[in-house]
Amino acid sequence: MMDHDEADYSALIVQIAEKRDRNAFATLFRHFAPRIKGFALKSAPDPAMADELVQDTMLAVWRAAQTYDPARASATTWIFTICRNKRIDLFRRRNRPEADPPEEGDWVMQPTQENSAEISAAFRRTRALMNELPSEQADVLRMSFLEDKPHRAIAAETGLPLGTVKSRIRLALATLRQGLEQ
Repeated sequence: MMDHDEADYSALIVQIAEKRDRNAFATLFRHFAPRIKGFALKSAPDPAMADELVQDTMLAVWRAAQTYDPARASATTWIFTICRNKRIDLFRRRNRPEADPPEEGDWVMQPTQENSAEISAAFRRTRALMNELPSEQADVLRMSFLEDKPHRAIAAETGLPLGTVKSRIRLALATLRQGLEQ
């Protein structure tokens, strides 16, 4: 098997982004999967969790390849940044206690005339506040909450930096919260 250098790995990510090249992905997977697994096993010696981290990371590489910029980071740095973030998410998921599902009849909110009116008023107020937001904030908020798109996908679709997307969502939510509290 031929040895590759960073430029080769960067080129493979670009091929995935531009052509959805499965062979390029297979080459990246063969190289990075064992390294990601070794990294995972050093921090938490759980083979199942290590395998899950490899899968999550490489799936994210496939999905987010179009966001990769070789001028900003090497392929290894970019992939291991994704890996680190996925590892944090995985630890949070595993360490978060599961909520008990509600028992039948525990608390099912039945609409009443009073709360239906409150819900309708809140909905109208929220819609009015959304219409008052600057369009760049309203657009990313709609994409995030109504279309259920991840922030990275919004950044890729709009061409905005990820930090800008997150800032606009934060500002929009703060504005809505403030407007609803008044």
